[in-house]
Amino acid sequence: MIQPTPGEVAVLDYGSQYSQLIVRRVRELGFMAHLYPPERLGELQSPGAIILSGGPRSTSDLDAPDVDYPKLMAFNVPVLGVCYGMQLLNIKHGGTVKPGVTREYGPAKLVVAAECALFKGISHESQVWMSHSDTCANLSADTRVIATNEDAVPVALQWSDRCFGIQFHPEVTHSHEGTSILRNFLTQTGAQLAKFDIVAFKDQMISRIQAEVGGREVICGVSGGVDSTVLAVLLQRAGVKVRAIYINNGLMRLNETAEVKAQFEEVGVPIEIIDASERFLTALKGVTDPEQKRRIIGTMFVDVFWGVADNVELLAQGTLYPDVIESATSGSIASKIKTHHNRVDRIMELKAEGKVLEPLAELFKDEVRALGATLGIPHYALWRHPFPGPGLAVRVPGEITEEKLAITRHADDIWIKELRRSGQYERVWQAYAALLPVKTVGVKGDERSYEAAISLRAVVSEDAMTADWVELPYEVLRAASNKILNSVKGINRVLYDISTKPPASIEWE
Repeated sequence: MIQPTPGEVAVLDYGSQYSQLIVRRVRELGFMAHLYPPERLGELQSPGAIILSGGPRSTSDLDAPDVDYPKLMAFNVPVLGVCYGMQLLNIKHGGTVKPGVTREYGPAKLVVAAECALFKGISHESQVWMSHSDTCANLSADTRVIATNEDAVPVALQWSDRCFGIQFHPEVTHSHEGTSILRNFLTQTGAQLAKFDIVAFKDQMISRIQAEVGGREVICGVSGGVDSTVLAVLLQRAGVKVRAIYINNGLMRLNETAEVKAQFEEVGVPIEIIDASERFLTALKGVTDPEQKRRIIGTMFVDVFWGVADNVELLAQGTLYPDVIESATSGSIASKIKTHHNRVDRIMELKAEGKVLEPLAELFKDEVRALGATLGIPHYALWRHPFPGPGLAVRVPGEITEEKLAITRHADDIWIKELRRSGQYERVWQAYAALLPVKTVGVKGDERSYEAAISLRAVVSEDAMTADWVELPYEVLRAASNKILNSVKGINRVLYDISTKPPASIEWE
């Protein structure tokens, strides 16, 4: 459990999928921030500012999450309510909240209506991102409307020189001047804030690891990805007794095991390689439901680890915060998007027993890369594209078979090599090929073919909470498509996925 620190920005989590993203933005601006459930408000130690996040609930629900308003105001620090947080503050200040005519989801226009610290230097009109169904109404006499949408509906309110509410989400990149608005809140309202930098944070993490581990032995699951590589090196630097174990679950990419072995040799962390591919694939035989796949894979990972070293007292995971929030395990208010392999029931049981170590669980991918750079990890390892814990299982919708995996590996290898050859690889945050569970009619060698389709995906993202597809040069797409169609047996159609997150997720399952 995170312990409050003086001068931090305390973000009260009302269950928004973007709650931790607010924390990330604040740290990006150079200030310490942590996420807390609203009921921990009274435990805060002299916070520098407080932000109430958005959330999926309605303030009119009988069990709607609340805030201890007298305690909130007693801190006498700047307060900002975001979306649900604004609606809650409006009620506390004597206003009401009512259902909107329609749900607002997506881009909207922000029209600044009054001068104030929050909008200093902000354009009179700019794009913001909305995600709500209720709206503030019957504002109290002392409530000041400082911005509206293009229909003149209030979307930003002010109750004092240090208390504001905004209906939109400044933390997402779709709000074009959102970061500037957050900066104004933190720097133009008299807040006394603690600074944040990744080197100091690394030292804090090492101290926490040493204190939590004590003299116990740690099993560290490694995949070769950025997260587990940084975790393994971090544990080594902390001086704890660690065994780094790589499990080949049969769902890896082409030549993955050999590449991972070479990478860990370079960073100086010895790893044990366990081939459990037959065991995983047998357990997945006939399974088509995405959630069931994830549960099976996550539970079996733990079983394999404990089978290899059943006397080890701690399991270390490279879990990042997007894994936590999408699995709805940061608090009971959040809505579950999908179960991540490191958030299945067995993992949560082990966490309750104090047997899981997750030093990176507060961080996003870019912060982990910055942390890795301070640890001296090579650039190529830090900028390797993310690879999901369930591996190719979430890139082969439907039942998993050896044939489907072979097709997917071959196509994926061609796609990634083409991105590297064309110089596009590091421009892309994550890319992969997925095998679609359909067959299509085509023509090969002047004859009818009835074969499968491959979907290519390439996205940019800062945090995995939102993502946009990459507008790659046509010649890159053409080259990858031609190579796949000419060399991957069983494929006669190649598609390029141009879906954003939301509403789609990055992976297919």
